[in-house]
Amino acid sequence: MTAARPAALAVVLGTGTDVGKTWVACRVAEALRARGVTVAAWKPAQSWDPDQRAAGAATDAELLAAATGQRPDEVCPPHRSYPLALAPPMAADRLGRPPLALADLLAEPAWPAGAQVGLVEAAGGARSPLAHDADGVDLARSVGPDLVVLVADAGLGTIHAVRSALDGLGGLPVVVALNRYDGADALHRANRTWLAERDGLDVVTDPVELAARLAG
Repeated sequence: MTAARPAALAVVLGTGTDVGKTWVACRVAEALRARGVTVAAWKPAQSWDPDQRAAGAATDAELLAAATGQRPDEVCPPHRSYPLALAPPMAADRLGRPPLALADLLAEPAWPAGAQVGLVEAAGGARSPLAHDADGVDLARSVGPDLVVLVADAGLGTIHAVRSALDGLGGLPVVVALNRYDGADALHRANRTWLAERDGLDVVTDPVELAARLAG
């Protein structure tokens, strides 16, 4: 293992919780591997619901590991995995764990040797606490990504959610990934058009397209 930065690095943020960051990241990873590209994921910290876990639900690290071919503990260090459905620093407080500092998180990624593309996934929304002194936007600015993938739901409230998340991302290369996009849905089409044409944003609806960009 090595901490060397992959040739291409993308940070995956969301406009909120449950918009599908992990699903998009997994599909991108699978598409990259199908192209013969070596891809690895890093989840600096994660929290999860023990009841859902007991019922068979996988953690984000487990899902990302299955998509990239890594081990879950390579994706997210075990001491950064919190069995409580709160933002990681809040979960750490409740569980009596040590505080999370962004500097400590940044010192921990162990990218596999030869990784061509790295996917860094934050927790919750772009402004959700990831550490006691940082959120997803702070993480993105700290790692210097080649691309920020902002995952948003395609339906009602999309434009507001995207604009709000973008407020802290000025100067970074951002692509908006509309998840659960249905081309037959008039609202989905209208949101995509508005974001692309009126707001001048780079918008995609297919994780395979994202994979193609990262592979290039």
